[in-house]
Amino acid sequence: MRCPANNQKRDTQMGNAHLTDSEAYKPETRNRYMGERDQKLADLGYPIDDIPGPGAIYKPVVIHGNTVYVSGAVPIAGGKVTSRGKVPSQVSKEEAMEAAALCAANNLRFVIKEIGSLDKIDRVIRVTGYVNSDPDFTEQHLVINGASQLLIEVFGDEGVGARSALGMGQLPLGSSTEVEMILALKE
Repeated sequence: MRCPANNQKRDTQMGNAHLTDSEAYKPETRNRYMGERDQKLADLGYPIDDIPGPGAIYKPVVIHGNTVYVSGAVPIAGGKVTSRGKVPSQVSKEEAMEAAALCAANNLRFVIKEIGSLDKIDRVIRVTGYVNSDPDFTEQHLVINGASQLLIEVFGDEGVGARSALGMGQLPLGSSTEVEMILALKE
């Protein structure tokens, strides 16, 4: 059950707790009611409360029926872009893989903020990854493996969906990577 970002009660599906939005994101209560997948994300080094704000006019998450559309996320942590430049001349392939994982973590944080817990997700349907590439770079698929691996670590087999990895001439804020995804809600 979704509710607006106000203090109305909502079922977080984290135990039988009913938290307001403000309660759900307080450090002292959030960890106590964190879902299993949310905890996996945090244990991988991606705190669920480090949610980037939108950089333009759009919604980070749109839900239509049981489908969750997650807007593109760039590698932002602590309010700052952590990886900028062309792959591989300015950013190594390995660094770009880490940036792609951070992009996917940011996608998942958007989802947690919108629906309360990743435990409400049935599976990953599709991931699209963009790599700010030098003209002769042809290993975008390996860079986006960083995002795919994170999704497997959080969701298990349900984290593998359809995928595209594309080389781009530039990305927002000069980021090395950007990732968007489509997820399915549990019935």
